[in-house]
Parts: sequence; structure tokens; C-alpha cells
Amino acid sequence: MEKFLEEFIYHLSVERGLAANTLVSYRTDLKAYIAFCRKYSLVTMEQAGKDAIMSYLFQLQLDGRSPATISRHLAAIKSYYRFALNEGVVSKDPSQELESPKPPQRLPRVLTIEEVDLLLSQPNIGEPAGLRDKAMLELLYATGLRVSELVSLDLTNLNLENGFIRCFGKGSKERVIPLGDVAARFLREYLGRGRRKLEKSGKVSALFVNHRGQRLTRQGFWKIIKKYALKAKINTVITPHTLRHSFATHLLENGADIRSVQEMLGHTDISTTQIYTHLTKKRVREIYNRSHPRA
Repeated sequence: MEKFLEEFIYHLSVERGLAANTLVSYRTDLKAYIAFCRKYSLVTMEQAGKDAIMSYLFQLQLDGRSPATISRHLAAIKSYYRFALNEGVVSKDPSQELESPKPPQRLPRVLTIEEVDLLLSQPNIGEPAGLRDKAMLELLYATGLRVSELVSLDLTNLNLENGFIRCFGKGSKERVIPLGDVAARFLREYLGRGRRKLEKSGKVSALFVNHRGQRLTRQGFWKIIKKYALKAKINTVITPHTLRHSFATHLLENGADIRSVQEMLGHTDISTTQIYTHLTKKRVREIYNRSHPRA
């Protein structure tokens, strides 16, 4: 196995042209696997089959290695055996059916309703840019739009008379999302006395424009929300997606059905939306522990 390892590393270097650091990582991980096999007198690749690989991965888990590290080791082993199969060193690939461990699901950060109110109260609506920012933040929280969808909105996507917006999400899929009264009110104010002062030519189709009168970018919005989060002194780390996550969580907390939330968010798979149900269950548990006398 050790001799064949060097052939494999040579293949990665010369034929696949992998970087030096990547080669070091492959060699280190596979040497650890080979040393594990040697302890149990498994010295050829035919001897070190599926059971050996599974035992090695289990040992990594017992050693406290993270799912990402275990996945990296398994990826190296899979490549090693795949090359051995192609070279005729083994008659079958014992790693073929093994799957990498799934990393723990990270729950998105959300704001409390009080923190949302605090954040949305920061823009100075007496100024055109502040009125734009107020309208953008209210719209994000009212609809759960992605930031890319927000900055892609044109004037024609907005229907204030009937209270909805039309946007195009991932894969250019169109969806129609209802607007709340508050968001609609500030959008009207922005269009009436904010946007026309920022975009003087009348030729730009974008709903939200920067101080030069051009379409606002994702980076521009990121700077804006960071500025208001700092001003509001909110301890939660805020990202451009924070209001989207908060929108979904607060809807579910207040009784919205998950299919409706899925449609408004534009998720193709409902399992993506279900992550927010974990958040609401976590919040219920926190409230219970804080409030019940025998919690």
C-alpha cells in the first residue's frame, strides 16, 4: 500500500496537476489510513476493504475529528481506491458505496421582533438616501426577498395599487409576493420624494438607486445594513440575509403554514424551508425554560 501511494501521488501531481499543498494533504491523510491498516496486518489494498475503511472512519470519529475532516479523509481514500481500480491493483472499489458524514446543520441567525423594529427605525427618512434605505429594509422584512432579488427589482416589478411585488429568483423563476401596509407606505414615500432626487435622468429602470443615480449593488446594500446594525448596537451578527431569515421565522412563529412560507421564499424543496421550523421550536423551548416554574 505504501509503494502504491507514491504512484498515486505521482499521478495526482503529473497527470492531474494538483497543487503542492493538496498533494501534502493527500499524502498525510493516506499515510494515516495505511498506518491504521498496518496495525491490523492489512498490508495490501485487496486486504484493506470496506470494513477497514469504515473502522478507520469510526476511529477518526472517536478521536474527535470534525465531520469536515472525516469527509476529507474519505475523499482521499476514495480517490486512492478509484485509481487502484483503474490500474488493476484491486478488482473492485470498496469505498464506492461509502458516503461522507453530513456536517451539522447550521441554523441561520434571526433577529427578535424588537431588534427588527430597532434596525428599521435607524434610517433618517428626512433625506432621500435615508428614505430609500427605510423602504429597502421594510421591503426585505415584509417579503423575505434575497438581497440579489431586491437590488434586481425594476419599477415595473412593483404593484402598489394591488399590494404585491413580482420578482425573479434562482433559475429565473418568477414569484409574486404580497406587500404589507408599512412597506407599501414607505415605498410610496420613496418613489414620491426620494428616488426622483437620487435618479434625476428618468432613464434608469432600477427601483433602488445609489447616490449616482445608478442601480444599487449587493455590496452597496451590505454596507448600508452594516451601518444601521452598528448604529442600532444590535449584538446579533447581521448579514444581508438576516431579514430574510427573520421574515420566515416570525411568520412561522405566528402561525403561517410552511407551504405558504416556502412559496414566498422561493424554495424549490420544502426541506430548505423546514430549517426555520427548527428555529421556532428552539425559541419555544427557550421561552418555556425561561417562563415555566418547573422548567
